[in-house]
Amino acid sequence: MVEARQGQRQSRYEARLAAVQALYQMELSACDVVDVIEEFVTHRFGHEAAHYRNPDPEHFRNVLRGVVAHQGEIDKAVDRCLATGWTLGRLDSTLRALLRAGTYELFHRADIPARVIINEYVEVAHAFFDDAEPSLVNGVLDRLAHELRGQEFSADEKEGNDPA
Repeated sequence: MVEARQGQRQSRYEARLAAVQALYQMELSACDVVDVIEEFVTHRFGHEAAHYRNPDPEHFRNVLRGVVAHQGEIDKAVDRCLATGWTLGRLDSTLRALLRAGTYELFHRADIPARVIINEYVEVAHAFFDDAEPSLVNGVLDRLAHELRGQEFSADEKEGNDPA
């Protein structure tokens, strides 16, 4: 059971990593989501051993399609959570992709605990950045999670669980 859970966690991590890379690619080259999904699932998954040994293709597809379908809502939510004077457009393309993917999951994947989503995207951020960016991802997604899913956090506080 623990091994299966670890395998699913790794598979979703790889799907999230791929989704961020695909969103980045889509932004830079203005490719269609269907074409990018096809490229990743057919030509990258299982072929690039360092990154995509066994990504969850359904989670990958869900995140990509979801970000594209809800990008306006996502961008407004992220902008609201950035420091005064900052907008999503001022951020690095990879950081935009990270925040969009994580925000999509917070909005539309209630089956995944908010803390898991935040931790996973902070981990993905560490795959791309060494400096302050993972902390920014943590701060923005944590703020959004408290706004969108406050009940998950207040339940922990009521039970006396450590919120960290």
